[in-house]
Amino acid sequence: MKQRISDGLAALGLTPPSGAVEALAEYGRLLLEQNQVMNLTAITEPDQVVDLHFLDSAALLGTANFQGKTLIDVGTGAGFPGLPLRLLEPSLRVTLVDSLGKRIHWLEELCTALHVEDTTCLHARAEELSLNRAYRDTFDFATARAVAPLNLLCELCLPYVKPGGYFLSMKSVDCQAELDSAKTAIQHLGGRLLPVYDYTIPGAGITHRVVLVEKIAPTPKGYPRRWAKIQKTPL
Repeated sequence: MKQRISDGLAALGLTPPSGAVEALAEYGRLLLEQNQVMNLTAITEPDQVVDLHFLDSAALLGTANFQGKTLIDVGTGAGFPGLPLRLLEPSLRVTLVDSLGKRIHWLEELCTALHVEDTTCLHARAEELSLNRAYRDTFDFATARAVAPLNLLCELCLPYVKPGGYFLSMKSVDCQAELDSAKTAIQHLGGRLLPVYDYTIPGAGITHRVVLVEKIAPTPKGYPRRWAKIQKTPL
């Protein structure tokens, strides 16, 4: 795994900090080991874990300057993209949020194993946590990967982002219909849609897209709504 990670990061134009490649390789090993007893990923080939998890996450570093910033990863699952970003940018302060307690418990153990002591793992529902003043309008970045349609994701994620920050939604390149349907939600929640960022994953030859939303105003009170309401009557 280490050589593929190293080559892929170089192809993305990234220079990893000392120990990051080794940490990512150990991450991959522990992920595949735990996946045998717990559903963490449908990707079970080591090379694909590197390409479709680690390098896919790392590509976000091309969208903005993450140095010294804060990031919340909503619906993080097995830690993507938040934890690889933290390993590749050690000054980034990351909060991983997932609604499944056993995933968060594993992520806590993983962070300990990887000697990542400054990443917070939270068992919470995204639409409830952002109502807490400690988390609302406070992060430089929010990320989400394969969680929900974009208009729903905006209501889950934008409340976390402070004005001047960004919501980065990882999507496929054929997401134009999602973009069109999310414009009202983005504007209503205090955001502004920026040009998309497309990238090709080294080794996989697959092109993905980051939808960039700048937060230009605080999210109005009353949002996010309850998840059932968000799904039933999306903005």
